[in-house]
Amino acid sequence: MQALKSKNIDVSIDDFGTGYSSLSYLKQLPFSQLKIDRSFVSDIDSDPNDAIIVETIINLANNLGLNVIAEGVETQQHVDFLKSKGCANFQGYFFGHPVPADQFQIYALQKYTFLV
Repeated sequence: MQALKSKNIDVSIDDFGTGYSSLSYLKQLPFSQLKIDRSFVSDIDSDPNDAIIVETIINLANNLGLNVIAEGVETQQHVDFLKSKGCANFQGYFFGHPVPADQFQIYALQKYTFLV
């Protein structure tokens, strides 16, 4: 991972807060981004514990100088909450559903013509 970092390749911790993700990895390994697992994001508007967990992960990432991306963003309320807590990167059905690569290219060119 250090070799990747030396070549300016960023590495993310996916599904942070679940499974084998550990706070000790944040000290030991050269990550540049945390991805908050969708299982926390999906209920931030209905479960106070999930809202606190998400806010804490965002604060942790920001304080460590890491980018943070929230997975599973499905509503404007999710976007509003996450932005208010300092998260600027999102992925989820609110922005679009998975599509094959050829369809994505057409979608991106139609929606984001400034990219060409």
